Order: sequence, then C-alpha cells, then structure tokens
Amino acid sequence: MDFKQLKPFPESFLWGASSSAYQCEGAYLEDGRTLCVSDTAPVPEGYTDFNDGVDHYHRFREDIALMAEMGFTEFRFSISWPRILPQGKGEPNPLGIQHYHDVIDECHAHGIEPVVTLYHFDLPQCLQDLYGGWASRECIDDFVEYCRICFREYGPKVKYFLTINEQNMMALFQGAQYGGPKGQWQANHHMLVAQAKAMVLCHEMCPDVWIAPAPNITAIYPASSSPEDNLAAMDWDQLRNRLFLDTAVFGEYPEALWNWWVDQGIEPEVLDEDWVALKEAKPDFIAFNYYGAGCARYVDVEEGERVVAEAKAAGGRIAFMTGLMTYPGLAANVSNPLQKTTSYGMGIDPVGLRVTLRQLWERYQLPLLITENGCGVRDELVWEDGQPRIHDDYRIDYLRQHIIACQQAITDGVDLMGYSPWSAFDLISTHEGITKRYGLIYVDRDEFDLKEMARYRKDSFYWYQRVCKSNGADLG
Repeated sequence: MDFKQLKPFPESFLWGASSSAYQCEGAYLEDGRTLCVSDTAPVPEGYTDFNDGVDHYHRFREDIALMAEMGFTEFRFSISWPRILPQGKGEPNPLGIQHYHDVIDECHAHGIEPVVTLYHFDLPQCLQDLYGGWASRECIDDFVEYCRICFREYGPKVKYFLTINEQNMMALFQGAQYGGPKGQWQANHHMLVAQAKAMVLCHEMCPDVWIAPAPNITAIYPASSSPEDNLAAMDWDQLRNRLFLDTAVFGEYPEALWNWWVDQGIEPEVLDEDWVALKEAKPDFIAFNYYGAGCARYVDVEEGERVVAEAKAAGGRIAFMTGLMTYPGLAANVSNPLQKTTSYGMGIDPVGLRVTLRQLWERYQLPLLITENGCGVRDELVWEDGQPRIHDDYRIDYLRQHIIACQQAITDGVDLMGYSPWSAFDLISTHEGITKRYGLIYVDRDEFDLKEMARYRKDSFYWYQRVCKSNGADLG
C-alpha cells in the first residue's frame, strides 16, 4: 500500500550503528583475554585474522567521539566472553570487567545509549576444548553464569541487552561440527535454553532492563507461484526464522518443523525442565539483523540429495552455501533473479525489510530494533586537496532506501524502536577480512599492513550525520 504522507520517526527513535568485539577490538591476548572460537577458526587465504581488528580496544574513546559527532543516540556492541572469563567460567577478569565499564561510561558521557550483545560468535576456546562447547548441556550453565556477571556489573548502567547474535546463522552454517543434523539441532537447543534462562535471570536481577534475542531474520519469498514452492517458503521460514523466534517468544518449536524432525529422526532431546525454561522466558523486544530477503523452492528427496552431493563435489564457497541451504524433501534456498545485489553478491531489497518488519510485528507484537543492515563492499581512500576522502554514494543509497522502508513500516503501524546498521566503523568481516568494508568511518589498514589505523570520515558519515540529527527527516 502507498501512503500520501509517511509518519515521522518517533522522538524516542534510536539512531546508531553496530559492532562486535572479536571483529573490532584487537588486543586478542591482552589484559587477560584468552582465545575464542573465532580466533582459532580457519582464515580464508588472502585475508587477515581477527587478532588486531581495528584496535577499538585502545581507541574506543576516539571511535565513540566520532559516533557522537554523527549524532548517535545508540551504539550496539558486544562483550567478549573470554575477556570477562578467561577460563570460560570461574573467576572474572577485573581488567576485562573494567574495560566494558569504561566503554559504557564513555557512551553515556556522549549521550549515547549502549545496546549490549552478550554473545557474538566468541565462545571461549577453552570451553570448546573442554566439552565441545554448545554440543554439551554444560555450556548452558556456563553461559548463564557469564550473563549473571554481566547483569551484576552492567545492569545498573544498561537499558538494553541482547542475548545471542545470529544464532540461526550459527545453527544453519556450523552444523557440520556437531556430527550431523541430530547434533546440530541439539546444540541449537542448548543455545535456546541458555538464552531463555538468561532472559529470566535478567528480569530477576535487573527488572527495569529490556532484553531480546538477536537473530538474522528475513522474509522468505516462494520462487514461483506453484503451491509446492509456497509450502517450501513456509517451511524455510520455519527453519530459518520461526525456529529462533517462536521458541524465544512463545516457548514452543514450530509444529510442522518439529514433526519433520521427528520423521527424520533428528529432533533434539528436550528435558521437562527445558520446556519450563522456554515457557518462562519473555523477551521485551526483538532485535534482528537484515541484509536481504530469501527465496525458496521445493526440492524432493531425490533432487535435494543430488544437489547436496554435487555441491560437495564442486567445492568452493558458492557450492558450500548451496549444500548447506538445501534440505531434501523440505526446501532449497535459491537466488532471487528480481533482487539486486552488491558487488559481493549480497541482496539489496529494502521492500523486503518492510515486509520483514510487518511480519515480525504482526506475529509477535513486540517492539522491534534493527541491529544490522549494511552494504559491505570495497571502499577507495583518495586524497583530494591534501584531505582524505572516501566517496561511498553506493552505501548512502543503500542506507537511504532501507531507512525509507523503516518509515513506511512505521506508517503501516509497526512499533520500530531504532535503526543500528552494520557497522559504525570498518572492522574485520567474518569471511572477507578488512577488504569488505561496511563502516561509516574508514579505518586505514589493509589485510596485512596495519599502518596507523587512522580514522577518516566517509561521505556516508556526513550523510548519516544529517539523518541522525534530523531524526530521519533529512534523507537527501
């Protein structure tokens, strides 16, 4: 539907951007921090590791001052579990504890509200070595105790906590490490229970604080108008989205998906106490990351198994993704020929964001916060009249379209709290190093040449500054 006039953004709307500890902090073995599973994961050839990041650990005051200059009222960042608990459990690290006090205090000094992610892909490696990480129920208790420390220390200062970043991406794309689908969904179940217990604990310890899950959520389109593809889109929506939000909000697994798991013999073991924990947990809002809508088609068992086998034989990242996102007898995630893409092949679908926002609001009736949405591409630093310039009109256009979609969704009636795109400053991308940049602030380093890591304002910095300071009224 089209409106003659869009509603303005609410006066309380949160404008900011996001980051994560392991991708930006550096100082990976400094001040008591130990390794996390992202530190030890294989690094694609030609790209840097996460060891140095963009030195945000030492430069957070400079970075936050730049965010304040842009007009941020919110900054979403994560706490590093192995920086707080170097052994994954036991005695907290006072230097790690103090560091995040300093970050939070610096945000408040600039009028910026911290939105704190408790877990962003950084399970302590020692827990992975000790009992297999999330494969073990023991990880539930260790995560909850880690959260207890964070709530005790930072609860009096923080209004918004996020539990687990993109749990669905970990479950879907890292399942092989758990020995197959049965172990994959068991590890995922442990994360769901840990999240539920953390939400209950947060409400007990910090009754005025809001807490939310933070999955990667997107609308799913059927690849055609066939009834089979429409069913496949419904099934893929359950597996990719509702599995992670129905359990968080309603305390229940999606029924059709659960029955399919039982039929396949891959359903997780759920203890009675797990159901109690899931039912008791009530998120206060939903945070989610959005990069482009999905598209699904039906594949029967025979075709699906052939597609998976061919993908494994072909190798490479595209084949790898094809194999991971094909479920014989259920659905296959496919590319949408109608969707534009970035130079890295990521979807550009602002209308899909509006669709996603409406679907989430209509199903869950909880306030929504966009915690990632961004354009990851190569940026070029040039010097003009002795000044550093980064002309990124492509990023401005991307963000503008998605912010307009946010305003359209608000006009539709969606309760949207804020917009926090990825990322505040350049950081190390999960798979493409520093070459794939998302930031509004340019960090001058290459894959293997750290240089001075100077911070430069991109064109998008100045554009987003106008957006923030006008509360979304100036998108020119």
